[in-house]
Amino acid sequence: MDRLRLSDSLEMSRIVYGMWRLGDDDDVSPSHIQAKVEACLMQGITTMDQADIYGGYTAKGLLGSAFTQAPGLRDRIELVSKCGIVAPTGRYFGAKVKHYNTSSDHIMRAVEQSLSDMRTDRLDVLLIHRPDPFMDHEDTGKALDRLVSDGKVLNVGVSNFALSDWTLLQSAMTTKLVTNQIELSALHHQPFLDGSVQWMQERGVPPMAWSPLGGGDLFGTRGAIVRAVLNRIAEEQRTDVAAVAVAWLLAHPARVLPVMGTNSLSRIQTLGDAMRVEIDRETWFEILTAAMGQDVP
Repeated sequence: MDRLRLSDSLEMSRIVYGMWRLGDDDDVSPSHIQAKVEACLMQGITTMDQADIYGGYTAKGLLGSAFTQAPGLRDRIELVSKCGIVAPTGRYFGAKVKHYNTSSDHIMRAVEQSLSDMRTDRLDVLLIHRPDPFMDHEDTGKALDRLVSDGKVLNVGVSNFALSDWTLLQSAMTTKLVTNQIELSALHHQPFLDGSVQWMQERGVPPMAWSPLGGGDLFGTRGAIVRAVLNRIAEEQRTDVAAVAVAWLLAHPARVLPVMGTNSLSRIQTLGDAMRVEIDRETWFEILTAAMGQDVP
């Protein structure tokens, strides 16, 4: 598995295991969650992606139970987490409305809760989960800088940020933001065309890509045309459609980090197959053309 350096203190595996569905499995025992992490590690997938809101604020505790059962497991991975979404469920059941909170107080409390839930003393990366239209960038930036200086968070970044959101927050910080996690797939390819990927590429910021299989739509009616092209390539290279779809993202020079989420242990064991798929320039555009439904201009 290839690795990518994002900062002096952070390397990530090119494929990331996303844990947003961790609490949806029929088996949420510590041993089963450990088996998922170990299946990733066997392929060199060492980066795990979490968030406060995953599983109605329960997914982090499930992972923490696995860390407790398997001492040393935490130190074999890079742990990414996100905060800032407050939904009226779980610990925020009393919230009047779903909203974003990027205040210093909320971020500090969220990190302390994350460290407690996951039984760890640091996060390798903390992301602000969504751009907050009510953000006080000075307050937010100060909180993120302090978490890094205190050693509770080693790196910070954002998720779903436009360039204007990024530059606003970065202007109030001394710590460099290391990534932006965005929706990106063959079915959601607009970020390759509208400047979203380009500004990150210009700044040397590798994007993390959530829903790289289009939230499963790639295997439904909506994805039929693209899937036909992916399937032909998969047959030629003796792999499957998912591996080709992920390889399409990996091939881009922006150094995309796909975040793969599945609860199937057998599927987890094949996530690394995408690294063996070859996508040249013409093949990349062939997939884009199918996704667009027309030739490029």
